Amino acid sequence: MAKLSLFERRRRRVRTALRKRSGDKPRLSVHRTGKHIYAQIIDDKDGKTVAAANTLGEKSSGANVDAAAKVGKDIAAAAKKAGVTTVVFDRGGFLFHGRVKALADAAREGGLEF
Repeated sequence: MAKLSLFERRRRRVRTALRKRSGDKPRLSVHRTGKHIYAQIIDDKDGKTVAAANTLGEKSSGANVDAAAKVGKDIAAAAKKAGVTTVVFDRGGFLFHGRVKALADAAREGGLEF
C-alpha cells in the first residue's frame, strides 16, 4: 500500500476528529483549488447536501480572500434558507489560514455557529 500524502493524512485526521465530536450536526465542508473555492453543508446522517456555494459563476478571480469571504456569506444565507444554524467546520486537509479562514469568518458573520 502506497504512503499517503501529507494532505491526505491531514484530511483523514480532521475528518475522524469531526466524526467523534459532531453528533448529529451537519458538516460545512470546504474545498480549495488554485482558481476557485467551494463550500457545502452536508448532512452525513442522510448523505445529502443541504446547501452549497462556490466561485464558479464569478467573473473576477475566485482565488482570493475576498471571493472566499463572499462564498462564506453565500453559504450562510443558503444554510439559513434551509433551516440550518449550527454546523461543524470541515477544513479537509487545508490549513485554517488565508482563504479557508476568510470563508469561515464570513460564514460566522452570516449567522452560522461553529
